[in-house]
Amino acid sequence: MEAAELLNRGLRDRTRALIGWCLGVAAYIALIAAIFPSIEGEANFDELVQDYPEALKSLFGFSGNITSGPGFIDTELFNLMLPLLAIVFAINLGTRTLAGEEEAGRLELLFAYPVRRRDGVAAKGLALGIEVAIFVVVVFLALLVLDPIFGLDLPLGRLSGAVVGLGLLGVLHGWLSLAVGAAHPSRALAIAVPAVFAAFSFLVNGLHELASWLDPFRFLSSFWWIGQSPLAEGVRGIGLVVVGLASVVALGAAAVLIERRDLEVP
Repeated sequence: MEAAELLNRGLRDRTRALIGWCLGVAAYIALIAAIFPSIEGEANFDELVQDYPEALKSLFGFSGNITSGPGFIDTELFNLMLPLLAIVFAINLGTRTLAGEEEAGRLELLFAYPVRRRDGVAAKGLALGIEVAIFVVVVFLALLVLDPIFGLDLPLGRLSGAVVGLGLLGVLHGWLSLAVGAAHPSRALAIAVPAVFAAFSFLVNGLHELASWLDPFRFLSSFWWIGQSPLAEGVRGIGLVVVGLASVVALGAAAVLIERRDLEVP
């Protein structure tokens, strides 16, 4: 079994789950977009949002005009829910890929074939990246279709950047889960480490301007590098590069770590 076969097998084995996730996120986006016409241009709604506590506005990115299409989609989707869904999706994939298979006793059998461990991990990581890419493409297409239907007036360039940032967030946390699974055969740990990192990144990004002691930690936040309100403010190119490089480092670490330890058999 070569690395290419591992890639194909990884994609085939999770086809149904991927379809379910894609249909679910498309339905959720449609539900949110359908609400927009009822608040479009309502000045009172914007004033109500501005009366929210500063900590709440900073944490969830209530900084723009929420009664505009970009501001509404940023607030309802891109500032929390879509990153959360992409990260959960990717961590689930990463956990099942190494730690989950090792706990089930399948990983040693898989690596008994004539393929180097690091090549197998790279193939599995690539499969994860492809699935995350499909997930975010569905997000992009759903918003592209719903834009004229509900009058969202989303800027295409910024929408593309927001979706790329979303995908990179997912890949980073998914490959981090792979690295943890490569270092230690614990499914719980492979979930906990990237989940805690995601929570840390979100809180630091949302609160560092209000709590000065958090400010030095913003450089460790994946959410800070991608930025809040990508449709209203755009994403930073350097941020996409940094998160992309961090993702590659995580996958490289997984490939190195899996070579350096004995696999456990339950």
